[in-house]
Amino acid sequence: MKALVYTGPKQLDYREVPDPVAAEGEVLIDLDFSGICGSDLHAVRGHDPRRPAPMILGHEAAGVAQSGVYIGQRVTINPLVSCGRCAFCSSDRENLCTERQIISLPPRAGSFAERICMPEANLVTVPEGVALWQAALTEPMACGWHAVRLALEQVGEPAEQCVAVVLGGGAIGLSAALSLSIRGLSRITVIETNPARRDRMRKALPQFDFHAGFADTDQIFPDLVVDAVGIAPTRELASAIVRPGGVIAHIGLGDKEGGLDVRRMTLQEIGFIGTYTYTAQDFLDTAQAIFRGEFGTFDWVDQRPLSAGHEAVIDLLNGQVDAGKIVLMTA
Repeated sequence: MKALVYTGPKQLDYREVPDPVAAEGEVLIDLDFSGICGSDLHAVRGHDPRRPAPMILGHEAAGVAQSGVYIGQRVTINPLVSCGRCAFCSSDRENLCTERQIISLPPRAGSFAERICMPEANLVTVPEGVALWQAALTEPMACGWHAVRLALEQVGEPAEQCVAVVLGGGAIGLSAALSLSIRGLSRITVIETNPARRDRMRKALPQFDFHAGFADTDQIFPDLVVDAVGIAPTRELASAIVRPGGVIAHIGLGDKEGGLDVRRMTLQEIGFIGTYTYTAQDFLDTAQAIFRGEFGTFDWVDQRPLSAGHEAVIDLLNGQVDAGKIVLMTA
């Protein structure tokens, strides 16, 4: 089969690789679409030792099952494979399973390929009438869905009364903004520094206020800040603007040090939640919301062929893309 293989810093090679072989309980899937995630970009920069070259990256995918109980059915893939036995799995917090695996991390190859094998339990069937490229967005949208669910539980105020600021207008930030809207928030500001992306998002998602920085807004201190970037400057901004007693939900994994004003957070009882991926139920709930059209039409997503994946990744690394997400057509 053809696959896009990460071979070294800023290097991706579209080439032939061996077909995957399904283990017991797994399903062979012919992939149609696979999204490019920020974690893939982090790996291609050479900054993720968990993803050593050579490696097939990608974990946001949908396609058609070729074996097992789902044979012939269109499916979207939950890329997190948990043990199903530990205390976290037993309490429906599978994303914290200490034995969890994720495709695109050894030993599991990723979805920038024509085929992949996954456990049957990780598949969600896609109804007719829903495009598979939209179904492939379940994974990134579930990250925002999960973060928003946890954050609103801690905020403790009715959602419709809350003000939120989202830092980052990529797919994870937009997933958080859309999840907040679905849950009843109407005052949502998204901070996005890329002017081309910001202009496109204003047209695609007019229900949100897009700005280059918080100083450009009406500066109402939010009840909730979602940091979908995760670098020192965004953490510094989040801990400066959130209201006393508010909550910061930290999804981004840009870097690991600096930024938080821990003194202010302590003196003003500001909550901080680190959020990692999603539970199996969050993934299913997100998929159903996509199928019902609650996230909208995804006019902020672009498609490119898998064979042009190297160029797509380089464009993203260089900030030359106005889309919130690029989905690669693997079929």
